[in-house]
Amino acid sequence: MLSSLHIENYALIKNADFGFGRSFVVITGETGAGKSIMLGALSLLLGQRADVGVLADKERKCVVEARFDVSGLGLEPMFDEADIDYDDTLILRREIIPTGKSRAFANDTPVQLAFMKQLGTRLIDIHSQHETLTLADSSFRLSLLDTLASVQDSGQALKNYRDAFDEYTRLKKELEALTSQEAQNRRDADYMQFQYDELHEANLAIGEQEELEQEQLMLTHASNITEELSVALVALDNDDAPSVISQLRDAKSHILRIRDLFADIVPLSDRIEAAYIELDDIKNEIAARADSISYQPDRLQQVDDRLALIYRLEKKHQVQTVDELIGLHDDLQRRLNGMASLEEQIKALMEQVDSAYVKMQNAADRLTSVRQGAADQLSSSLPKLLTQLGMSEARFVAKLGTSDSYTKMGHDEVAFLFNANRGGEMVEMSRVASGGEMSRLMLAIKSMLTSHTLLPTIIFDEIDTGVSGDISVAVGKIMQQMAQRMQVIAITHLPQIAARASQHLKVYKNIDKETNRTVSRIAELGSQQRVYEVAVMLSSDPPSSAAMQTATELMQG
Repeated sequence: MLSSLHIENYALIKNADFGFGRSFVVITGETGAGKSIMLGALSLLLGQRADVGVLADKERKCVVEARFDVSGLGLEPMFDEADIDYDDTLILRREIIPTGKSRAFANDTPVQLAFMKQLGTRLIDIHSQHETLTLADSSFRLSLLDTLASVQDSGQALKNYRDAFDEYTRLKKELEALTSQEAQNRRDADYMQFQYDELHEANLAIGEQEELEQEQLMLTHASNITEELSVALVALDNDDAPSVISQLRDAKSHILRIRDLFADIVPLSDRIEAAYIELDDIKNEIAARADSISYQPDRLQQVDDRLALIYRLEKKHQVQTVDELIGLHDDLQRRLNGMASLEEQIKALMEQVDSAYVKMQNAADRLTSVRQGAADQLSSSLPKLLTQLGMSEARFVAKLGTSDSYTKMGHDEVAFLFNANRGGEMVEMSRVASGGEMSRLMLAIKSMLTSHTLLPTIIFDEIDTGVSGDISVAVGKIMQQMAQRMQVIAITHLPQIAARASQHLKVYKNIDKETNRTVSRIAELGSQQRVYEVAVMLSSDPPSSAAMQTATELMQG
């Protein structure tokens, strides 16, 4: 229930604070006084996007804050999930700063607009005179039946259907994705197989390219390498001319002669011996290398051809190494092997989709059955309420039919057939009902819904447009009856409705002395003030004595 509302620097409202009673509250005032401005401010707390244009003083921020009594609404899980402290008194606040940014708070904790919007659906139903257009909307009609039907199964039929619909939709999307992939694979299969065969026949080995490139380099320069190794061997050891090893051999011989005579030379003698052995080993290794090298044109051609194949494959597949080509080969093998398994997956998934479709059908049939009960209830109860609203000859039938496809709302569509007069053909309501009749139809429907919902507050924004006289009295009575189950706030121009309220707020305009600007103000009227205001609504200001008398009678009626 809405307990209080504070508005600061919003449109024509400079600063206003007012409280709301628990039952039937009316808000009156001349056209343009600011009644709808108050609703606009309240809508900010229900998640509506902010517009810096609403700031009256462009240098100051706008603040809208409301208190709600939310005890018994079961909102605790929502607050736990959002990690916000819960209290039976909920404080929602919205601030719009001059730069255009806005901030939202729930119990002084910053929150996202999505949370405020979700919370708003559990707190207030704002019904404007334009909402009668939603009566022509198929989704609204089905939601209306679902609300009425929730008494039968607590909304379980709709939940079961939506769970089945979501499962079917999910599986169907998976099947479509796999089928699309399988079709693409079929288109790519021949080319993939060709690529795989080409790489497989190449029989590539890790590190092969580097070894071949080294061998190619050696074979290409075999004669030059052999020549240089021969020169190196002569330099190391040659009996016909001075060489490193022969001279080292002579040095070793001379040192050995004095080894026993000069103790200090022993370490040097050992080092010369070691150097001799190492150089002799190097000579033998060079000789072996030289013997192993020969110009082999056939082998060079084989190496050239192999490297040309590798280079061509690397260029073709836009890679740099044989390792990457081997990885591509293995990936192609996996994909080709996976094509067979993909067909098995598709077959298994098709069976799941068929099973999910049957489950969705059964859930939809159950939902249709529950909705049919609600449609019958609406068809029998609504004309009784319309009789109270001065439409005693009106006939109304909610006719359930089958839609072309399964949607989130089910497999149903509903027509509202209506005739305001005795006899004649029942026609789709949106084609024949006048504005005043649509308003009364919506009020009657809302009256029925209030007994099937936990929503604590409903606000009627001039829903009484197009009605007058005795019908106005009936509208007031129905709102009064609704207020026994929930808080009803009505913005109205009709004295017959204003007289029925338990609390009366008046919105009026005057000139603010500080700014010399027109501002809207809200005042709660006392009992005598209420009589006077109702009399003004009946006649003029100041009201006549007859209007005062009539207003008194209306207040007592």
